[in-house]
Amino acid sequence: MRPYAGLLAAALALTAVGCATANRSFSGELKYKRTAEGNIKAGEEEFKRGNYADAEKFFDYTKNRFPFSPLAATGELRAADSKFEQERYLEAADAYQRFAKLHPNNEAVDRAVFRAGLCLYKQGPTDFLVFPPSYELDLHQVRAAVTQLEEFVKGYPSSQYLPEAKKILAEGKDELAENDWYAANFYARRHRWAGVAGRLETLIKDYPGTRHETEAMMKLAQTYLEMKERFRAQQTLQKLIAEHPADSRRVEAEKLLASIR
Repeated sequence: MRPYAGLLAAALALTAVGCATANRSFSGELKYKRTAEGNIKAGEEEFKRGNYADAEKFFDYTKNRFPFSPLAATGELRAADSKFEQERYLEAADAYQRFAKLHPNNEAVDRAVFRAGLCLYKQGPTDFLVFPPSYELDLHQVRAAVTQLEEFVKGYPSSQYLPEAKKILAEGKDELAENDWYAANFYARRHRWAGVAGRLETLIKDYPGTRHETEAMMKLAQTYLEMKERFRAQQTLQKLIAEHPADSRRVEAEKLLASIR
């Protein structure tokens, strides 16, 4: 047994030496480097290994210890990436937004703005993990994500992240439209017509193209009639007919419009 014990001890010793000569000392402390380049390299090594917390420390050290280095901005952005990988989405969103504000001409600014929106969206509720469904919940993070991603789409029309941003933006708008649709029906069951109208008006104005749009127009026209707002009902029906001529609700809308003229 002794030869095997000796081999095991030797292997453990080599492992310890290897750990001590990489980015950590024998005591387990991070070994920060003397240059910005060295710390960025160490951070990238830890990032590739999935050691995102350690990577973040190296990137932060680069930013704070070498503020005038061209790599300080790299450290700032990669620290945000490390937060993202740790699913610390709100912190990451703040870091990306701060980077975009401080470095508007950086070649990676479009990624920072996109990632800020993505982080906010990921922080919102999902139907997979919560009950009741997300459209019944507070969606302020989703609203913030939609605002951020709309700014991204307008500001960076040539970005490589544009297709993904548009996809997430559409998903976010669907969630918000679903929330307004749910609330409108909640108010309708209680005959609170002003509340119904307000939610449907928001859905139609802010989230065009979502799946409840034409249904919301029809319901809004009916709501206006409940409120004795015949002219606004007519306008809403005319808009439905003009903007969605192929929709299955057009015939119903035309009949209702004829009945109130």
